[in-house]
Amino acid sequence: MTPYHRGMLATAVLAPLLLAPQHQPEPVDISAEWQQIAAAMRQSCERQGVVGGSLMFLRAGEQGLTEVGFEGYGFADRDAGRAVDRDTIFHWASCTKTLTGIAMMQLRDRGRLELADPIVGYLPELREVHDPFGKLETITLRHLLSHSAGFRAGTWPWKNAPWQPHEPTRWSQLVAMMPYTELEFEPGTRFSYSNPGIVLLGQVLEQLTGDDYEVYMQKNVLGPLGMTCTYYDITPYHLQRFRSHSYARTATGTEDLGPDFDTGITVSNGGLNAPLPDMARYLAFLLGACEAGSPAAGVLARDSLREMWQPQVASQPQGSERIGLTFFLQEHEGSLFPTHTGGQRSFVTFFYVHPDSGTAALGAFNTGTSGPTMAAMRRQCMQLSMKLR
Repeated sequence: MTPYHRGMLATAVLAPLLLAPQHQPEPVDISAEWQQIAAAMRQSCERQGVVGGSLMFLRAGEQGLTEVGFEGYGFADRDAGRAVDRDTIFHWASCTKTLTGIAMMQLRDRGRLELADPIVGYLPELREVHDPFGKLETITLRHLLSHSAGFRAGTWPWKNAPWQPHEPTRWSQLVAMMPYTELEFEPGTRFSYSNPGIVLLGQVLEQLTGDDYEVYMQKNVLGPLGMTCTYYDITPYHLQRFRSHSYARTATGTEDLGPDFDTGITVSNGGLNAPLPDMARYLAFLLGACEAGSPAAGVLARDSLREMWQPQVASQPQGSERIGLTFFLQEHEGSLFPTHTGGQRSFVTFFYVHPDSGTAALGAFNTGTSGPTMAAMRRQCMQLSMKLR
């Protein structure tokens, strides 16, 4: 057999193999995956004694960010028999911080501040803080945004007592605490989660703009994003019928803490209240799934948003989670999840976005025992996002 004929024979043998379809990964059955997640949420809520909660998974497409699945569980108001639904308004606690961070980046982009600016230049009252490192003048806005300024975790330096308000109500009360406040580590050397640091950013925002924090946020963030049922602190009358109560587990049962509480001067740190569809509009903005030219698309430049998703300090939290500018950053198999969680007055919440798959998820629960449920739901939704890359 000549080389030519051998070549022809080899081609004839290989042809069916070359023409056969190559093995492709099985397509993800999103509906079936979601049903499993929803079932797991219901089981976890029952197991943890959660009164009410909701979970939503979203995916970007031609029509923007669309809802893949929503699951409501239990009651927004147990005594009234009012069930959780899409309109239920939850308190989002520390998820508020990311919106404050976006507002600060807006002001940076508009030339009103620099992230390298020392905080004492805006708030000279901080000079009363005890500084064993001699570095107070070096604390910058970037340090505050990345929880690396050296301030304590909680707003109160003392244990809460029944006579204390939920949070300090006035700036003067924080100023009065400053001589009794001490930096816990040298600024910029490591991460340590700090509520007071974000409160200070809220004060900077008010100084620069002349607006109360809530007014600035409504005009420059919430309004453009179309978050029409979102507000800070006490619920307006026309939304009261949608507001979830929160519930604390006690030795004798589950205590109804009511629907409202005032975060006072700490509003920039944890005062946000919203239904899940409004928060989905926020996540659409984070994913860049807003209509071009819309007010939402102009809230913050994409480059500035990506800057917020860059790790900021060398010493990071344990595990796969790092800190950006107000966002936590989880990485799985090289894929980034900007995320945040919240927990306050027995509300427990989370959100994340996953740019690689164009997906996002968020959940909110109204009972202090919800922590394990929240963590499990975030993890399972992230696993689905990874499958959709």
